Amino acid sequence: MKNIGDKINDLLGLDADGNEIRLSNYPGKKIALYFYPKDNTPGCTAQACDLRDNYKALLDAGYQVIGVSIDSAASHKKFIEKHSLPFPLITDPDHKMVEEWGVWDKKKLAGREYMGTLRTTFIISPEATIERIIPPKQIKTKIHASLILKP
Repeated sequence: MKNIGDKINDLLGLDADGNEIRLSNYPGKKIALYFYPKDNTPGCTAQACDLRDNYKALLDAGYQVIGVSIDSAASHKKFIEKHSLPFPLITDPDHKMVEEWGVWDKKKLAGREYMGTLRTTFIISPEATIERIIPPKQIKTKIHASLILKP
């Protein structure tokens, strides 16, 4: 997993429309880069909608929200449209980004083990270094924005 203090490359990935998402697109902003398992599932929808509902407060506090999942661009487009999400979602169908950031790991559900994305948020400083990590066990999907805003 990436660690606090790690320097982050400018290019993060591609959004649902194939546009490059770069840190330099958001000068002076802290980036709340959140990794989530799957579009349109209950927990991921609650998380995205909480971030949407608190987006102005996040922007006012100097944050730009960017989501990442392994879903396709088409899935992201539907998710964004259905829930009126005002922030970009990076598509990572080849798992390159989730593996590079260390959030692709074994998960368990109903006694079954499988590989999946660990719900994790990285706060990236305007100087492109990781300044804080909100790990999976600390994330509460329905109040995620307040966790980002909490110092």
